Amino acid sequence: MLKVAVLISGTGSNLRALLEAAADPSYPAEIIAVGADRDAAGLAHAEEFGVPTFVVPFAAHESREAWGRELTARLAEIEPDLVVLSGLMRLLPHGVVERFAPNIINTHPAYLPEFPGAHGVRDALAAGVDQTGASVIVVDDGVDTGPIVAQERIPVLPGDTEETLHDRIKPVERRLLIDVVRRIATGDLPPR
Repeated sequence: MLKVAVLISGTGSNLRALLEAAADPSYPAEIIAVGADRDAAGLAHAEEFGVPTFVVPFAAHESREAWGRELTARLAEIEPDLVVLSGLMRLLPHGVVERFAPNIINTHPAYLPEFPGAHGVRDALAAGVDQTGASVIVVDDGVDTGPIVAQERIPVLPGDTEETLHDRIKPVERRLLIDVVRRIATGDLPPR
């Protein structure tokens, strides 16, 4: 059974989908902890499923590196096989990546390497493209620059807003994430 820690910053919709998948006894991964960089609403999903939570508040640290040291220590205590960034809106410090790579994955609401960064959906709309997508990557020290392990195209429809397009991307992100974690757990896919 693959032991997974999930890190979030917000509502945790991808986290919830992963928790629901992991609740199925046939799913080969277990969510052992959910952490956040602030008091995130998504922590309630973990509590509902009886999964331990922790918060390492970014704002309480004098630097990103200091926050990273505490985050690394908290993750090391639970010894995950895989760390999933599920809406964590922070670039991980080098020390975290160095300690857990390549066993850190992240979802992104664009067809990488197109539209990296915090505003992938908005950037796709601003560029006027007719398609974007969803991606799952292995986290490295860059901004959405790690190896791509799964992705899928999604059309941009006339009249799409950031909200409507993101609403169509989210289910694809969830499906890809659940599948990638499953494939890592069964040994069908790196990074494990």
